[in-house]
Amino acid sequence: MIHISNPRQSKRKINLRVIRVIKWCLITVFMLIILGFAAGVGVFVYYAKDAPKLEESKLQSKPSSVIYDKEGQILVDLGIEKRELADTKDIPLELVDAITSIEDHRFFQHRGVDPVRIISSVIHNTQNDSMQGGSTLTQQLIKLSFFSTKAKDATIKRKAQEAWMAVNLERQNTKEEIITYYINKTYLGNGYYGMLTAAKSYFGKDLKSLDLAQIALLAGMPQAPNSYDPYAHPKAAKERRDMVLRAMYRYQKISKKQMVQALAEPINDGLQAPPSTKAVPSYLDNYIKQVIIEVENKTGLDVNKAGLKIYTPLDNAAQQRLWDIFNTDQYVAFPDDLFQVASTIVDVNSGAVIAQLGGRKLPTDVTFGLNQAVQTNRDWGSTMKPPTDYAPAFEYGVYKSTGDIIGDTWYVYPDGGNTPVYDWDRQYQGNITVRKAVWGSRNIPAVKTLAAVGLDKSQAFLEGLGIDYPNMQYSNAISSYNNGDGNQWGASSEKMAAAYAAFSAGGIYTKPYYVNKIVDAEGKETLMKPERTRAMKASTAYVITDILKGVITNGTMTNGVIPGLNQAGKTGTSNYDDNLYDQALANIDGPYDGSSLAPDENFVGYTPKYSMAVWSGYDNRMTPVWGAKLYLALDVYREMMTYLASTTDNPDWPMPDGVQKVGNELTITN
Repeated sequence: MIHISNPRQSKRKINLRVIRVIKWCLITVFMLIILGFAAGVGVFVYYAKDAPKLEESKLQSKPSSVIYDKEGQILVDLGIEKRELADTKDIPLELVDAITSIEDHRFFQHRGVDPVRIISSVIHNTQNDSMQGGSTLTQQLIKLSFFSTKAKDATIKRKAQEAWMAVNLERQNTKEEIITYYINKTYLGNGYYGMLTAAKSYFGKDLKSLDLAQIALLAGMPQAPNSYDPYAHPKAAKERRDMVLRAMYRYQKISKKQMVQALAEPINDGLQAPPSTKAVPSYLDNYIKQVIIEVENKTGLDVNKAGLKIYTPLDNAAQQRLWDIFNTDQYVAFPDDLFQVASTIVDVNSGAVIAQLGGRKLPTDVTFGLNQAVQTNRDWGSTMKPPTDYAPAFEYGVYKSTGDIIGDTWYVYPDGGNTPVYDWDRQYQGNITVRKAVWGSRNIPAVKTLAAVGLDKSQAFLEGLGIDYPNMQYSNAISSYNNGDGNQWGASSEKMAAAYAAFSAGGIYTKPYYVNKIVDAEGKETLMKPERTRAMKASTAYVITDILKGVITNGTMTNGVIPGLNQAGKTGTSNYDDNLYDQALANIDGPYDGSSLAPDENFVGYTPKYSMAVWSGYDNRMTPVWGAKLYLALDVYREMMTYLASTTDNPDWPMPDGVQKVGNELTITN
């Protein structure tokens, strides 16, 4: 019997299977959505529970941070006439409309977080090259008050906590209070915090006296205050202002006629001239920059916002004298305004940086520019010999006496190659004492000494003095050259002053510091304890000091003599290789006298009270230091140390146990 199938039944079965598949797909999709939502809620709750406490004091703008010198006198008020708070009653409605139109047009409808805005920003970001944020004004206020504003810190955890805190803030504060906090909290460039401060600084008006175009400019600046600076970037500032005006029209806050009139107003209409004086005096600029960096690195606080009292060890009179030596003709005869000097002075007993300058004849309209005193991109030459070669040699027993003999004879770097080591005069002195090798700044004995100590031991010793290399080489016996990326590698005037201070302090190294104490806006006091360690035995420090004392009268430092002052020190000259020497020779700026050409000339010297490191040279390394310029680093040291010596007593270093004098030489007995 032949069975004939029913086409309608077959089609019905197929449809049922398709419906089942669709049904299970939909169920699966909905389950995944539910699971994803549940996971998202779980992650949100997990992060939100650790959110910072919502403190009213942090929402309120802080007073300016003040920095003091060692005597407790004010050096800098970082907010002088730059932070004026507006009361809610003094904020015009037009400003509120401008801010909400460009930043959060649903501000008065949402309760801290705006799902509509988040979805809108996601759709926009998937369809456009430009990025649009989903944060409400309330969330932005939370970020400004409690979190870092750096893009790299915008993590999922931070966003979750920000949203949770924004919702809670809306529960306990009114919209008027929130937007007032925001108006007073925002930064608007040029050191101006708060929109009332900016209105008075940019236009010489209070908020209620601003016209519509000026209000729109201020409302648009917080997103990128430096980029929308009307002085530095007028075109970008106008584009942002006009964007605000169009947003106000789009959300029906102004009429088309008002928008057109405001769009036609020049960006500089009513704009006052930029301030002619710096908030930070030029002579303090480099030092204050390091103070701010240290505070932020050690505490995580933003000095511009935290309302701190910062107490430093700066000797204000010494800082002013150093600036005068650098920038006037009264003390040192500099050849031209392009010749540069950088120096750091450290208190030997405390390790504190008491004065520092990173350059001379620097632009007066730049705040917190490059500070060459902490840069490690220049070579400290033979000043590296005491900490790299001779101090570890005495520390580890390679030498026992300053009278030990070492050969100044033909020698190649002991790295397996065939590169010879040359002394500065391309001559050899034969067998000489360690003392005379240092006095004469002989290169061959220095490299031989490092080879006897060993790279590993020398590097460990240097690390104890705050100097490190990514890959130490035998050439570092006579040079601080390194191929590392960043100032953590190599030497700077800051590092060298601190390293030599350890010789003066009997072998105790203190990491250089710029801050003694911080008092926060709530009155909490935090002492910034210096990091101190024993870097070498007292006997090692004393022997090195005794050798370096003789450099003044018997070596390369004779124009550094300060009558009656107990001092020690070492010169250092870097060199051009053969490929660059002729190029540097072509760049000399006068009749050539046949003297050495150097990219860098340095000096590090110290007394029982102070340690001072000086770098000199040109920003362009191929402009050589030569002739009389080779003595300028030492001249700067002599003039500054003469001043410092007049402010304190003049003891000598006491001989410690474990050192014995035999004739004119010292022997370590322990």
